Amino acid sequence: LLLMAAVPCAAPRPFSRPSVVLVACDSFDGRLTFYPGNQTVDLPFVNFMKRYGTVFLNAYTNSPICCPSRAAMWSGLFTHLTESWNNFKGLDPDYMTWMDLMQKHGYYTKKYGKLDYTSGHHSVSNRVEAWTRDVEFLLRQEGRPMVNLTGDRRHVRVMEADWKITDKAVTWIKEEAVNLTQPFALYLGLNLPHPYPSPYMGENFGSSTFLTSPYWLEKVKYEAIKIPVWSSLSEMHPVDYYSSYTKNCTGEFTKQEVRNIRAFYYAMCAETDAMLGEIISALRDTGLLKKTIVMFTSDHGELAMEHRQFYKMSMYEGSSHVPLLVMGPGIKERQQISTMVSLVDIYPTMLDLARIPVPQNLSGYSLLPLLLAKSEDEVSHRGPRPSWVLSEFHGCNVNASTYMLRTDQWKYITYSDGISVLPQLFDLSSDPDELTNVAMEFPVLVRSLDKILRSVVNYPKISSSVQDYNKRQFVNWKESLGQNYSNVIANLRWHQDWLKEPKKYENAIDRWL
Repeated sequence: LLLMAAVPCAAPRPFSRPSVVLVACDSFDGRLTFYPGNQTVDLPFVNFMKRYGTVFLNAYTNSPICCPSRAAMWSGLFTHLTESWNNFKGLDPDYMTWMDLMQKHGYYTKKYGKLDYTSGHHSVSNRVEAWTRDVEFLLRQEGRPMVNLTGDRRHVRVMEADWKITDKAVTWIKEEAVNLTQPFALYLGLNLPHPYPSPYMGENFGSSTFLTSPYWLEKVKYEAIKIPVWSSLSEMHPVDYYSSYTKNCTGEFTKQEVRNIRAFYYAMCAETDAMLGEIISALRDTGLLKKTIVMFTSDHGELAMEHRQFYKMSMYEGSSHVPLLVMGPGIKERQQISTMVSLVDIYPTMLDLARIPVPQNLSGYSLLPLLLAKSEDEVSHRGPRPSWVLSEFHGCNVNASTYMLRTDQWKYITYSDGISVLPQLFDLSSDPDELTNVAMEFPVLVRSLDKILRSVVNYPKISSSVQDYNKRQFVNWKESLGQNYSNVIANLRWHQDWLKEPKKYENAIDRWL
């Protein structure tokens, strides 16, 4: 309560090289940070940042899956430029990130928690599912989404691993950052509110469990939870059907099941907010808040049973819309910005804050011209910010490379070569739930948006390159296994379906190869 009542002190101008803190979580739906999404759950520290800073109403991931999204955020480059095609393929370990540049220019830098922007991580299942998405088979790759209530009303620290790294960051602020004579850049990466693993799926399990305690569930307003409208399976877009099936969501779900999944997810967001609060409180208690820029964002969102899916990997709002809040010296208070922005904008923004020259080849644009209460001559200028943002996806649970162009009211989604799969067009001003594809009704608009998209990325060529990459990687992996191949591939996350007809699925892969 004391924190919520405390107005940050008068602050120096932002170009005295402020310290910077970035808290980046995993799978946080950005729509929960403003009306009406914010009516479903109490997020006091998100609200604190809104009161004393700025919230972006249209912030998007550049690829709705962990590693490719983070590769874009740490490099400032679109996914087709980083070639981070799936959770296994990210940046090289020695890639020069914005934090590396800040360190090179005199900042003390510190990272805690989840990074996940370099190659070589995540499960074998995850990469094999991505490589084989063009194979003509349909297999469930996840456990059925479910909820799990743990502990009692006193059980606060549900995600213990995240709390431990938050504690480390808080200790560092109080014991080390407070004594620094140079500005610092602190990064905290949280796993929440990503769903938890589901061990009942076997050795190679996915993460389909929404887990929380009564303490956090009480922060959720059940009466405000919206039950999403679903299309019938026969009416679903073919890519959506593939996603829903592989995510094990095509079975029957009662409204109560869906409501509980959403409620538990919101409760996990409330726990995430509390960790953000620990960082803000530590900065305030040490007197550092008045000279530190604080940012909060996520790698992507969470569908939470919208469009008959959970997880991400989709261009629908629940999956692609991320939170982005900024507060600190010189940042305008109580500001809501509707400009289209995305995670690649964080790289040039960080460099702008540190007064480091911004490379001209970046995909992103600095957010400072939008954030500052007054215009500043020192802000780097690259010409006008485009009126659109780009997101793309090339990984598992989606059987075609996907590209999204988001403009003022329109969301254009196209697939593969732009011909073999029907595109989608949604008018978010009249259809915020994205239930009606109006691409056939506005052919001129579709052609116009597609022209803009092709001016940014030659997406048929990129889609073809990804297909070649997938096949090449799979062949290398298969050959590395030798005689163990049949046993290994049968026992990945799809094992429950695969083991029913193993020869059928091996033959389908052989035909693909």
